[in-house]
Amino acid sequence: MNTNVTSNKAVNSWIAEMVELVKPSNIVLIDGSEAQAEQLRKEACSTGELIKLNEEKLPGCYLHRTAINDVARVENRTFICTRNKEDAGNINNWMDPQECYAKLSKLYDGSYKGRTMYVIPYSMSVVGSDFAKYGIELTDSIYVVLNMLIMTRVGLDVLEALGDSADFIKGLHARADIDEENRYICHFPEDNTIWSVNSGYGGNVLLGKKCFALRIASYLGRKEGWMAEHMLILGIENPEGEVKYICAAFPSACGKTNLAMLIPPEVYKKKGYKTWCVGDDIAWLRVGKDGRLWAVNPENGFFGVAPGTNENSNPNALHTAMRDAIFTNVCHNLDDNTVWWEGLDSNPPKNARNWKGEMWDYTKYDKADKVNTSGAHPNSRFTAKAINCPCLSDKFNDPAGVPISAIVFGGRRAKTAPLVYQSFNWQHGAFIGSIMASETTAAAAGAVGVVRRDPMAMRPFVGYDMGDYWAHWLNMGKLAANAPKIFHVNWFRTDDEGHFIWPGFGDNMRVLMWILARCDGTVGATETAIGYVPNPDDINIEGLDIDKATLTELLSVDKELWLEDCRGIKEFYAQVGERTPKEYYDELAALEARLSK
Repeated sequence: MNTNVTSNKAVNSWIAEMVELVKPSNIVLIDGSEAQAEQLRKEACSTGELIKLNEEKLPGCYLHRTAINDVARVENRTFICTRNKEDAGNINNWMDPQECYAKLSKLYDGSYKGRTMYVIPYSMSVVGSDFAKYGIELTDSIYVVLNMLIMTRVGLDVLEALGDSADFIKGLHARADIDEENRYICHFPEDNTIWSVNSGYGGNVLLGKKCFALRIASYLGRKEGWMAEHMLILGIENPEGEVKYICAAFPSACGKTNLAMLIPPEVYKKKGYKTWCVGDDIAWLRVGKDGRLWAVNPENGFFGVAPGTNENSNPNALHTAMRDAIFTNVCHNLDDNTVWWEGLDSNPPKNARNWKGEMWDYTKYDKADKVNTSGAHPNSRFTAKAINCPCLSDKFNDPAGVPISAIVFGGRRAKTAPLVYQSFNWQHGAFIGSIMASETTAAAAGAVGVVRRDPMAMRPFVGYDMGDYWAHWLNMGKLAANAPKIFHVNWFRTDDEGHFIWPGFGDNMRVLMWILARCDGTVGATETAIGYVPNPDDINIEGLDIDKATLTELLSVDKELWLEDCRGIKEFYAQVGERTPKEYYDELAALEARLSK
């Protein structure tokens, strides 16, 4: 079997080694062409791996079902494998690299017998740009190939750009037996390697996404002086045609994709404001010659959660997914060969198969048992090309990226955090990112209202010690002479009955306008114990069912709740351990002192 797919000796030698391990029947190099992709789609449809959907209503779209034990990212099966355990940190699962290679090699051994090895050369970010990083993923899944063609830049130009270099991320994926007891997603940052076995679900097997673009890239960023962050990138264009860009980090279920594809409210739309999506999930940031941070979205597509996406909540995401998309674990409407999910509309199909492939009775739906009674799995997905997004920024493929004016952190807090506040400086802003938290909702298993710390929304994605990651944030502030200003938002303040006070969605732009005005120095603020808070008159509430008194309440700071939160922060810092930078403890002590005044 010929394992020489390129002229690059390092690539060929690694492929030969992996072929010996997994023992495929043949090898196919993915060249990025539409002709090859179409041939693979037909093959996948013939085996039932994909179902082709209604070409008139959903042109170029397909449905895929994963195994029912394989429907989400598995944090407890995700490992960072560094030679010294301390370098992986206390927040990550760790395994010794040699032990992990030995253990997983047994699972990989012969796992491709009778199967094809697909070799996917791909680039995160624009091929040939300063930001670009290259990877090769080996997989036995056509589903993975077709998703990687959407999510990354795949093609022979990647191999050309790589040339003779051995500097690429080596990714090996095998479906094996889809055995959840032996499912592993392992990262070897010191070896530029990712191994994933016994899964067929996107987040575990599309190795360019969280595995490379966050876990491995965060490690590379620290080593090379840049940042890989779990952030959306949004541009806001004023009536004069000037665009300012923000990066924003939110834990899951806090409206990240909705904000990335935000539609301006009428009060701004009629004045000529526009919004542009550069990215919905991941940002790579570098210091430019001008001392500002410049960001790119290293991905080429969107891997969005389907349930709840509709014409009202996120029309841009919905329209992006209506052509050339792959739907995973949604409901299949047999009457017109289309797809449906909870929250799409109020017309569940009467003749349909659920996400498991069983005939589905919509009348038996029980909100308390979504997994077993819903048409679509709660974590069902669409993979869609960025180019199909109606609000895609014209800078999406700009190799230089976009200059960032503001970094915004956010979480779901019922009472503690105000609608918005600004940090005093970069160090204080990094501290605010480190204490980010969200309260659990009824949608998650376990108690409601439990605070989960998710620093910079990166808790599951930092490829090394969290304390070292925080130190890297401080260093980046020193490297960037004109660093972005840092803010925190909370769209989720509730009244005493538990109802959200702020309308959210497109109206969040009203808060972003204050943030940009602060970056321009055109609006004042009130200094509080936690940071700078807006004067209520400076947030535009025209057309909202909210009065100034309500807005004042949304911006209030409850010192007792914050002092209580400080105790939780101390516990979390202790959990992160001795590499927590002294500066963060200094910021915490200063916060407590201000709150106690």
